[in-house]
Amino acid sequence: MADNVIEETDNYPGKDELDWGYEEGVEWGLLFPEANGEYQSPINLNSREAWYDQRLLEVGLNPNYVVCRDCEVINDGHTVRIMLKSKSVVTGGPLPSDHEYELSEVRFHWGKENQRGSEHTVNFKAFPMELHLIHWNSTLFNGVEEAMGKKKGILIIALFVQVGKEHLGLKAITDVLQDLQYKGKTKIIPCFNPNTLLPDPLLRDYWVYEGSLTTPPCSENVTWILYRYPLTISQMQVTPPQLLLNITITQICM
Repeated sequence: MADNVIEETDNYPGKDELDWGYEEGVEWGLLFPEANGEYQSPINLNSREAWYDQRLLEVGLNPNYVVCRDCEVINDGHTVRIMLKSKSVVTGGPLPSDHEYELSEVRFHWGKENQRGSEHTVNFKAFPMELHLIHWNSTLFNGVEEAMGKKKGILIIALFVQVGKEHLGLKAITDVLQDLQYKGKTKIIPCFNPNTLLPDPLLRDYWVYEGSLTTPPCSENVTWILYRYPLTISQMQVTPPQLLLNITITQICM
């Protein structure tokens, strides 16, 4: 474990030239050739096959997030996205030395059932929901579009979600979901702090592996960091019924 770590052997980030839908997920390889790659995500994380990397303890993962003002929250017809304009970056851990990865957006992924909303699984166990914090390498590239598909270009930090008490850090988002019932709807929230999504510093064990985007174009060269301990949010925050009627349930590039 690193930081404490375990290591495992659109616009998503950018808008695709072709429109797509989850109903033809099995045919994505025909529309998006990168979906036929060898290192596709998501995967099942097998804790017994993971190996401990002592080197990652020496250079801890360092999220340096700042509060975003006037953030845009979008229903894009596939998911809910929080677009961030503040200069929030991540360094250290398994990332290349002296490289900064800038946080571009946060995405929500849930399913029809509380038990199966996450894209990744741990020992074949799914979680009610999964959050993706999408970053691009601002040391090598000029934007998320340029970084997509490039070596060392994209970092996604994923957090599993379990049901429990209300998560105050997400309240500003969940409070506006009723205004985002339909594709294309947007809402500006005055303040969002991405630091509230991170686990307690003592609970920051994570898995890391190289994979791909989980929706078209399914580009590879994505570094995935998945925190071991889940985020806790309330039942109402996990399954906003007004959105589930209008967003296609997530399928994936596999």
